[in-house]
Amino acid sequence: MVHIVGAGPGAEDLITVRGLRLLQQADVVIYAGSLVNPGLLKETKAGCQILDSAKMTLEEVVWAIVQAEEKGLMTVRLHTGDPCLYGAVREQMDALKARKIPYEVCPGVSSFCGAAASLKMEYTLPGISQSVVLTRMEGRTKVPDRESIRSFAAHQATMVIFLSAGLLKDLEKELLAGGYASGTPAAIVYKATWPEEKLCRCTVGQLAATGEREGITKTALIIVGAAVAQEGYVRSKLYDPGFDTGFRKAEY
Repeated sequence: MVHIVGAGPGAEDLITVRGLRLLQQADVVIYAGSLVNPGLLKETKAGCQILDSAKMTLEEVVWAIVQAEEKGLMTVRLHTGDPCLYGAVREQMDALKARKIPYEVCPGVSSFCGAAASLKMEYTLPGISQSVVLTRMEGRTKVPDRESIRSFAAHQATMVIFLSAGLLKDLEKELLAGGYASGTPAAIVYKATWPEEKLCRCTVGQLAATGEREGITKTALIIVGAAVAQEGYVRSKLYDPGFDTGFRKAEY
């Protein structure tokens, strides 16, 4: 059996209880060494084989899993954050399925959740924003035209932009061209929840300058939108005494 496990955003104690249990039981661990906190590896049992996928191709990862399966061993494929976001897991699952190797997925805490926690912010503030766009700038990996930063910016929703810290000048231009005002609140969160985490609050028009000043070129999320300021919202109806819910009656 292969378990595709989300390691969480960085902090060792933000892996899920299930993910930790699987990690402790694994005979083979293949982890994304460029992103996963190596401190998690101390949870593996004696004799566990540990492989760093940052130095491997997809074919090499699959071959390592095949060899483990032939020996009746349990493999944990340890991904950063939650595997469903920019984890390149579909191709791995398809390769396992083609070889009739059983697998399961254990979700994890995504870095966009870790970043919000560190910023002490709520993405979906009533009266400000009720939508969150998770996206990235186009680089070596193409992005469909309909999903460009510019087109998403037109919606003025909260945006969380992955894999783009090295493209801040172009990102800033695209956000402004799409309709965000230069003074729109923004933040750059470097290595959310890691010990070396850095929180940089700025505006859309200051993104490139802030990244350059702080020396941030990778492993960071960019968060954009009025919700970043955490101001001007209206009270939620959920806990309003004048609002009926399925669990209580309105008081007036």
